[in-house]
Amino acid sequence: MTITIGILGGSGLYNLDALENVEERTIETPFGSPSDAIVTGKLNGVPVAFLARHGRNHHLLPSEVPYRANIYALKSLGVRYIVSVSAVGSLQEHAKPLDIVVPDQFMDRTKNRDSTFFGNGVVAHISFADPVCPVLHDLAVEAIASLDLPLTVHRSGTYLCMEGPAFSTKAESHTHRSWGATIIGMTNLPEAKLAREAEIAYTTLGMVTDYDCWHPDHGSVTVEMVIGNLMKNADNARSIIRAIVQRLGAEQPESTAHSALATSILTPLDKISPAARDRLALLLKPYL
Repeated sequence: MTITIGILGGSGLYNLDALENVEERTIETPFGSPSDAIVTGKLNGVPVAFLARHGRNHHLLPSEVPYRANIYALKSLGVRYIVSVSAVGSLQEHAKPLDIVVPDQFMDRTKNRDSTFFGNGVVAHISFADPVCPVLHDLAVEAIASLDLPLTVHRSGTYLCMEGPAFSTKAESHTHRSWGATIIGMTNLPEAKLAREAEIAYTTLGMVTDYDCWHPDHGSVTVEMVIGNLMKNADNARSIIRAIVQRLGAEQPESTAHSALATSILTPLDKISPAARDRLALLLKPYL
């Protein structure tokens, strides 16, 4: 079974109930073990791979998520598209709790993340001006619109990725607002960078759970608030994933992400050490 579609579930989304022909796959990578076993199966007849980003029991902090292993493991299954679902805080009045933001830009405020497969003998610089695949982004937006769900969807925005695990201070929240960021989360930026290096098209659904801590009429964010609102949107999230998967399964669109390394590797290929070739074989195979 060829699996080209990967789903990354965030806080509150630890499984896909509608999966059929379910199989759990334990995959080891040169970058360690993924967050959990990858669950494969068919969603409305379309093969998919699902991975709970924080583990099915939510035992990993955002800084502890093995992002490289997660993306590498999905790539090893043949995944060419990743749809991520994440709980996010809103930094702007118009993006209300229980809305969905489908961002098209990122800002990086992380400090302790492994967000590249390269280094240790191989240098590559990917183009990242447009960090979300425009083709997959638009397909996701259109799929959501086709469902006529009772929620507001924002088809663009900037996701600011912070380190965590503590939520923002008020000073940070107001600063991030002043920069024009739309939503804030703790996980998606490393995923987006690594997916691009792995030549996988990536988009994310930001499920708004709160107003961070900047809004004068709303209390500061708590875990109970985040999970409570995410659970309210869980059924919508599953419906949206099914719609996106159905379209992706039928269309399988080409993306510039699928050839991202073609002009990104600076190290001469004949100078890459055997150890580095082995470590990056899955990524470098088209170019060696």
